[in-house]
Amino acid sequence: MPAATALPQADSTTVTAEELRLDRPVPTEILSRSGFDTVAPAFAAALQQAQSYAAAETTVTQQGGALWQRAVDRAQGKTPLTGDLSKEDDRPLYWARLGMTRALRRWQPSFALSDAERTTLLKKLETYSRGQDVMWFEPLPPNQPWKLHRVLLTGFDPFQLDSDIRNSNPSGSAALAFDGKLFLSSQGHFFRVEAATFPVRWRDFADGMVEKTLAEPVSSPLRSADVFVTVSQGRVGRFDLERYNGAWRGGAPDNENTASTGVVPVDDPSTQPQWSWSTLGYPQILQSAQGTFPVYSNTTVTEIPAGGTQAVSRQGPPSPGSAARAGGGGDFLSNEIAYRATLLRDRLGYDKPGGHVHTPVLQFGSGSAVTDATLVRNRQNIMDQLLKIIDIAVDAPAVCGKPSCP
Repeated sequence: MPAATALPQADSTTVTAEELRLDRPVPTEILSRSGFDTVAPAFAAALQQAQSYAAAETTVTQQGGALWQRAVDRAQGKTPLTGDLSKEDDRPLYWARLGMTRALRRWQPSFALSDAERTTLLKKLETYSRGQDVMWFEPLPPNQPWKLHRVLLTGFDPFQLDSDIRNSNPSGSAALAFDGKLFLSSQGHFFRVEAATFPVRWRDFADGMVEKTLAEPVSSPLRSADVFVTVSQGRVGRFDLERYNGAWRGGAPDNENTASTGVVPVDDPSTQPQWSWSTLGYPQILQSAQGTFPVYSNTTVTEIPAGGTQAVSRQGPPSPGSAARAGGGGDFLSNEIAYRATLLRDRLGYDKPGGHVHTPVLQFGSGSAVTDATLVRNRQNIMDQLLKIIDIAVDAPAVCGKPSCP
């Protein structure tokens, strides 16, 4: 079974293909129309004041965390709205973060800084500016009279930016809008969401970002989630509950225009399964979460059957002994975060519901404006229905997702 192709190691001082898009007119307009155009210059100025690695690390973690919280507060209406972009827009966070990482690559400190140290700072900036450093729940008081359900939610950055640099991602918007909030479910139960976003980059996943972020909230006896939902943008006009996830990278270019093909690289590959599966309570979700968009249970798999040589697509479950070539969510990073999260669940013995939801594609109206009424309305409709799906998932029992299940 071929391993994933080795990814080039990005030099910590070389501006990436993703960061190079910053100077185009659309990112500049998004930042100026949201008030986030001051983030990167302020960060660069703060770095110049750092006289040691420890001081630089403090600057990175504090300002990275502040950027995440600022984006969350904006999305949830906790602060006065700066600019005229809708508050749920995820793009100011995305482009401001890239401005910060580019500034960190270009920074010339007054002290010796190795490539490894700068790389560590870049990773910390990603972690803190994505909400990944606080993906856990406070233990509940032992005498609390009511149950608080705890929901772990992940979203993604905008992607396919060379096709349309205006792109937004409703999964990232939902992460910002729901993070830290308390909701009352349709069954009368309170639930709280902890959310984070992930980059659309192969190298971060190969480096274990998903496992490092999710290990505690799916394994801690006192601080773990009751349900986890990984979310990404999927197909036009529909939600999909992805039932099966494949251990295969299909080679599509990521946001750095880098491709990777082969088996999903994970720790302990000798025990790595070809497939993992959702345990979200899909029967209840299908029954109760229909709305503006239809919600489907997607069991499609693409596999090379045992003893075969050609990939075939079929309705799951996967056949015994088959080699994965795509899960229901495809062979890109949507499938991979679902595979990694559910594999982590199984390896850690986590028995709560968890799986992947694909949202409809977020579409613009006619024209080339950075934002328009159609985009804002579609984003809100997607987020409202995603919250409904989460609401139902909170109270729905986990299902057996294994191919051997009845």
